Amino acid sequence: MRSDLVFKAISHVSNRYQLCQLASKATRKLHRPNTRVQDTANAVFARFQSIDPVALEPLEAPASHPTEERRAA
Repeated sequence: MRSDLVFKAISHVSNRYQLCQLASKATRKLHRPNTRVQDTANAVFARFQSIDPVALEPLEAPASHPTEERRAA
């Protein structure tokens, strides 16, 4: 059942809201057409049982300096 998968996955993420956010992002990226979204979500939670999803989350790129746009005279 999915609740078992969630409880095992929460051992790596202490915040349930963050777990839901990470799982939804991963489900959107891993989902394949012609498959059920529920199966993809279960696969994501199964992966989160064995790995730490927070450690794998890419860091946000630092904001680059705004470049000036050239205007025609």
